[in-house]
Amino acid sequence: MVKNELKSIKILAQKEIEKAKNLKELNRVFKKYLGKKGKLSLILGSLKELPLEERKKIGKKANELKNVLEGKFDKKIQEIRKQAKKGIGKKEWVDVTIPGKKIALGHLHPLTLIKREVCQIFQQMGFEVVEGPEIETEWYNFDALNIPKDHPARDEWDTLWLRQNKLLLRTHTSPVQIRYMEKHKPPLRIIALGKVFRHEATDASHEMQFYQVEGLMVGKEISVANFKAVIQEFFGKFFKKPIKVRLSPDYFSFTEPSFDISITCVVCGGKGCSVCKRTGWLEMMGAGTVHPSVFKNSGLDPKNWQGFAFGMGLDRLAMMKYKINDIRLFHSGDLRFLKQF
Repeated sequence: MVKNELKSIKILAQKEIEKAKNLKELNRVFKKYLGKKGKLSLILGSLKELPLEERKKIGKKANELKNVLEGKFDKKIQEIRKQAKKGIGKKEWVDVTIPGKKIALGHLHPLTLIKREVCQIFQQMGFEVVEGPEIETEWYNFDALNIPKDHPARDEWDTLWLRQNKLLLRTHTSPVQIRYMEKHKPPLRIIALGKVFRHEATDASHEMQFYQVEGLMVGKEISVANFKAVIQEFFGKFFKKPIKVRLSPDYFSFTEPSFDISITCVVCGGKGCSVCKRTGWLEMMGAGTVHPSVFKNSGLDPKNWQGFAFGMGLDRLAMMKYKINDIRLFHSGDLRFLKQF
């Protein structure tokens, strides 16, 4: 009886092993014959009930069959793996021995890093961070800032106009200052960060959209001396080294007097290099004392209040901080660039 059963198991098991198309089916066949409750395993477990002589004979044949079937299973596994590599049965094949793939961690964009650092430094000096709409009216973007219609200063902005109701994509973040002064009484100190837009050609130092940060401080006795102290403290903390600030006369419609702000070159320390064109200075921003007309347009009496305003590009700060030589890299989507930060 047992001999016949072993012959039957050998024939059936080999047929089912050959028919198996994937590891799932092969595993089912293995459990059927060699699993804990498999047919051959049950026979091996029942040998203790047989007489000694018969136990030896049956036990030898059963173990030989077990070795044969295990060899067949191993051979079939190799065949299935080869087929999987060739694309046959690829959906069913999963090699659980392969190490798992590490989840790629994201990177904060360099402009995001700079924005957070700028906000943190100014907040430590008591400035509030405010925002405004990117689609602006002609009034807030120009008129309220003392740039009336047909004024030559408007030509400098390369404005992107929208067709409806004289709307436009804001050319600077200064309109946020007007909106804030309309709703808040001085004394006040704010910075406005956001994206601005210009209709201009793109090259290594120009983009049609970029980020600006503008500051405003208004009080009874706020002077240029206060501005110089604030901006020198900012640059010192931002570049993490002592920085000298130079104010040169300039013209802006919304400030009077106005200044062009330069700092000692962070590359050569003011000695003169190719970055600063051998001057030892780098131009960073425009600034000045808030024009009386701007106060009037905001609903404030210029006889009672005075203050300073400044504006600079976050992209330029990032380029200097991280030694980036092309502004277009910020919006290129190139992961090789972004993974450096």
